[in-house]
Amino acid sequence: MFTKYLLPAVAVAGILFAIVFVRAGNRPVPASQPVAPPAAAPFAAYIAGAGIVEARSENIAVGAPVAGVVTKVYVKVGDQVKAGQELFKIDDRDLLAERLVRRAAVDSARARLAVEQASLADLRNQLDMWEQMKSTDPRAVSREEFDRRKFAVGTGEARVQQAQAEVAAAEAGVEAVETLIARTLVRAPVDGEIMQLKLRPGEFATAGALETPLMLIGDLSKLHVRVDVDENDAWRLKPNARARAFLRGNSSMSTDVSFVRVEPYVVPKRSLTGESTERVDTRVLQVLFAFDRSSLPVYVGQQMDVFIEAPPVGELAVKR
Repeated sequence: MFTKYLLPAVAVAGILFAIVFVRAGNRPVPASQPVAPPAAAPFAAYIAGAGIVEARSENIAVGAPVAGVVTKVYVKVGDQVKAGQELFKIDDRDLLAERLVRRAAVDSARARLAVEQASLADLRNQLDMWEQMKSTDPRAVSREEFDRRKFAVGTGEARVQQAQAEVAAAEAGVEAVETLIARTLVRAPVDGEIMQLKLRPGEFATAGALETPLMLIGDLSKLHVRVDVDENDAWRLKPNARARAFLRGNSSMSTDVSFVRVEPYVVPKRSLTGESTERVDTRVLQVLFAFDRSSLPVYVGQQMDVFIEAPPVGELAVKR
């Protein structure tokens, strides 16, 4: 009797539990709220684009013109530098030794030139003497001997010219080494601030373009934001249109930005992840806007949401 009623009751309870469990699992998951609310457009009609902050002079990646071991770094991150100021030095001891060799070659070439010039002067004196003898008594000087003296002077003049050329070549060699030595001292290309430094004394600096620059410098007296405008909206862009930039992650912080220029070449857009292998999505027109550095606590490399005032699409279609 107990078994007769117990088993159906257990079965009914299992069914009820399964129904309750399935219904609880099918409840819609509430959408997660964003960490910060997105920026709201300040214009009725606009073009929106993502931008990245950069220096007024653009971000200049300073490299080494010659490869070598760094012997000294004259600046640190945050330093203000003037154009032409020393940044870092590459080991140039081998070039200094080469310069000594080249200077010795110059001294040797100049000494040989002096010898050839003295020899030429002696040959000219002898020719003058033979010319005087010939003018006094033509029979005292044979034509063959006179011509031999004359040709000796010509040969001496050619040797002097050759020695002069050797002196010039030796001096050019010294200048070439001097140029290489000057290239081991890297100087600031513009007035600006050191934003990044990936170089220490004793490290080997590779010449040429690098994925990570040795040093990053830029003029931060005023900041620029480079905005990617989708090519489908590029025709709506009007120069000198009003624009406002919002700080990514805190839409309550924004500032008006002034138009600088349009780079009239549509380029593939890269998603702003900061990686060197960024994915190409579409093609964009890059527009630069400027704003005062003091208007926002923003740093070079940060992302911003930029809204540019533009005529409504319908209004433009009617005008066309």
